[in-house]
Amino acid sequence: MDNPHTVAIVEFMTCDSDILIAGGGLNGPSLALALADGGLNVTLVDAAPDGAREIRGFDGRCYALALASQRLFQAIGVWDLLDDNAQPILNVKVSDGRAGEGPGPFVMGFDHAEIEEGPTGYMVEDRFISGALREAVEKHPLITKISGAKVVSQHVDGAVVTVGLDTGESLTTRLLVGADGRGSGVAARAGIKRNGHSYHQTALVCSVEHALPHNATAHQFFMPDGPLAILPLPGNHSSIVWSTSDDKATHIASLDDDAFMEELRPVFGDFLGEISLSGARFTYPLTLSLAEHFVSERLALIGDAAHGVHPVAGQGLNLGLRDVGALAEVVIEARRRGEDFAAADVLARYEQWRRWDTTLLSAGMDGVVRLFSNDNPLLRAIRGLGLGAVNTMPSLRRNFIREAAGLTGDLPKLMQGRQV
Repeated sequence: MDNPHTVAIVEFMTCDSDILIAGGGLNGPSLALALADGGLNVTLVDAAPDGAREIRGFDGRCYALALASQRLFQAIGVWDLLDDNAQPILNVKVSDGRAGEGPGPFVMGFDHAEIEEGPTGYMVEDRFISGALREAVEKHPLITKISGAKVVSQHVDGAVVTVGLDTGESLTTRLLVGADGRGSGVAARAGIKRNGHSYHQTALVCSVEHALPHNATAHQFFMPDGPLAILPLPGNHSSIVWSTSDDKATHIASLDDDAFMEELRPVFGDFLGEISLSGARFTYPLTLSLAEHFVSERLALIGDAAHGVHPVAGQGLNLGLRDVGALAEVVIEARRRGEDFAAADVLARYEQWRRWDTTLLSAGMDGVVRLFSNDNPLLRAIRGLGLGAVNTMPSLRRNFIREAAGLTGDLPKLMQGRQV
């Protein structure tokens, strides 16, 4: 009788690559590196042309990387390219209040010294993360990158997925991964539906320079219209994510820089002294968007293609990197056992691993936004008491710190800083 793995090996040899990833943002290249380090041949298709993602100067776009995400970047060989430009987050302060009135009487504070692992996380500019990933991808011998092309079709035939690009090129692979964002074409073509809703809020994103040092402290200030995050960057700079109602955001975004700062200053407060705009300004509509399934036949979704969440806790990229770690681990270990790593039962392990964590965190953030984005006096009192109570309970506070650092739950090996 034939060896049951013989057919899989023959079909593998007829494919252009083991795995094709659609999406060249941050999650796609991270997954490509993780899989290639495990010995898999990867094709990465990026819709952006060569050089389009290169940003030579500061533009203000930044990410809050949880400690577990930093460990993943270390494990896939890119953290050494980021370390010099990363700002550790040593403290987090969460408060409730109204614009112009400052924080309420109860403030929940997290100090990284309460856990043994290190900083809660790091703030890193988008240009540095994308640049480090691009450099690592280009150097890896098992990764083929195709720039300026978009996946427009996919067809499964047995153990082979045929993928069509808008350039007219056709490629074959054993597993197709959608890392192509909330409007994922990969998911849509597979018939995967999405659930979610609009928060009727828009995030106004920019960076500011301030007169006083931030002392490596991140602030989350909840206001009736939406939360304001003030996140430390190297030097006397901070990243701002200001979520407010769509109508108000549309008005503020239309203002020139001087008028924009006049709107921001009373919301920001004066605790860091005088502030001035640094870099560009961006706006993002805020929605919750969850794919009904993270996998289909010879297909898996990661990042925003699987789940788009509110930025209230800065967990969007961190959730995507957890997907990266989990999918890479499932696929690499299945291949080592001689399994068909793109088979339904193997991909089900990935979905089971990530589905519960993602749903729980998404629901939690959704609840926080609903609880805090209002001016109901009773809810304001409950919020204040809750923040104050957590602040007086060291064990509960440490749990929150570990959660913010991404150290809770069933962590993939890469997020523990270990190789798969």
